[in-house]
Amino acid sequence: MPEVKNFDCVIIGGGMIGAASALALAQLGLTIAIVEKTPPEEFSSSQPLDLRVSAISIASENLLTQLDAWQQIKQWRVCPYQRLSVWEQEYAYTEFNAQDIQQSHLGHIVENRLIQLSLWQQIVKHNNITLFCPQTLTSFTQNENNVEVELDKITLNAKLLIAADGANSKVRSLANIGITGWDYQQSAMLIKVKTQLPQQNITWQQFLPTGPVAMLPMPTVVISKQNNAEQNSLNQDKSENIYQGNASLVWYHQKNEIKRLSSLSNSQLQQKILQTFPKRLGDIFVENKASFPLTRRHANQYQQGRVLLLGDAAHTINPLAGQGVNLGFKDVLALQTIIAEAIGNGLCWSDINVLAGYEQKRRTDNLLMMSAMDGFYTAFSHPSSLLKALRNSALFISNKIPLVKERVLKHACGID
Repeated sequence: MPEVKNFDCVIIGGGMIGAASALALAQLGLTIAIVEKTPPEEFSSSQPLDLRVSAISIASENLLTQLDAWQQIKQWRVCPYQRLSVWEQEYAYTEFNAQDIQQSHLGHIVENRLIQLSLWQQIVKHNNITLFCPQTLTSFTQNENNVEVELDKITLNAKLLIAADGANSKVRSLANIGITGWDYQQSAMLIKVKTQLPQQNITWQQFLPTGPVAMLPMPTVVISKQNNAEQNSLNQDKSENIYQGNASLVWYHQKNEIKRLSSLSNSQLQQKILQTFPKRLGDIFVENKASFPLTRRHANQYQQGRVLLLGDAAHTINPLAGQGVNLGFKDVLALQTIIAEAIGNGLCWSDINVLAGYEQKRRTDNLLMMSAMDGFYTAFSHPSSLLKALRNSALFISNKIPLVKERVLKHACGID
C-alpha cells in the first residue's frame, strides 16, 4: 500500500507560478504540497546570465514582495527599465516612460531561474508547505470532497489540485480539459549578447517586414577571475571595443529562417544581427542562443471540480509584450483573493462554487490580453501598404495623446 499524506492543496509544478501559488495559499494558513521533478540551481554572482528571462511588471513585483521573494531577487541581480518603445517607421516612434504614470520604473528584466529559486528559499521556511522533489504525477482521482493524487509510492489526499505544470500540462490532459489555439507562422530566437553600450534603461521593439526584433537590457555581472579572462578574450577579438553591458535580443522570423539562423556560429549570427537590428543597439558579441515556436493555447475551462489550472497550464500568449508570466502571477493573486474572501466570510473555501470564482475573475482578462496581442501581431505582420500606413499613423497619434499612453501603460504594468 502506498503511503498516504493529507493536505489542503496539492500543486503540480514548482516553477515560478507553482511556487508563488504555494506561498500565497500558505499565507492563508492552508497546508500545501508541491510536486516537482527538478529543483532550481543555486545562485552564484559569477554565473553567466540565463537565456530565459521575464519582464516583471510592477504588479508582479508587488506580489513577489508580498511573498518575501523580491527582496532576495533584487540582492542577486535585476535590470530595471524606465522606458519602452515601439516603432515600425521612425516617424511613428512611440516611447512610454515611467514618469508618465508617476512611477520610478516600468518593470525589471529578471532571469526566470532566480525568481523560482527565491520563491523556493521562502518555501522551505514554511512549516505548512511540503516539497516532493524529485517526484512526478502518475494519476489523480476526484471524489465529492477530495482529490487523490498518485505519485511514485505516495498518495496525496487534498481538497484542491492546482495545475501549474506548464503549457503541456499533464494535469490538464488527465482532467480531459481541451484547449483552443493555434501555431503562429513564426518562431522566435532568444540571443544573449554583450553590448558595447553600458546597461540601458529601455526595452524596444521594431517591426520589420519579416517580423519584430527586440532588445531587453540585462544586468551587469560581477567579473570573477575566470570571467575577466573571458572578457579579455572578447576584447582581443575587437580591441577597439570594451563590452560594458548585457542584453537579451529577440528575433522573430519565419520558422525556416529561424532554424537557419540557429545553425549559424555565434560569430556568423553576430554579423547578421548587426546587419538587421537597429543601429541603436550598438556593437555586440553573441554569447548564447536558443529558439522556440510561437503558439497560442487557451484552456476551454480553468476548473474541473476540484482541479484548477494556473499560468501556462491555462493560457500561453504571444510573447510580443512579455505578458506571459505576469498573467500567471495575476492568476495566483486572484486565487489567493478568492480563497481569502471565503475564509473571511466564514464560507468553506474548498467548495467548488467558491473555487469557480477564480475562473470568473481571470478568464476574461486573460482572453482580452491574448486577443490584444494577436491583434497587434496580425496588424503589424500584414504586408498591405494601406494597413502599414494606418498602423504607423495609429502609433504616431497615440504618441501625441498622453491619456491614451497613460491608460495603455498602466494596464501593461498591472496598476490600473
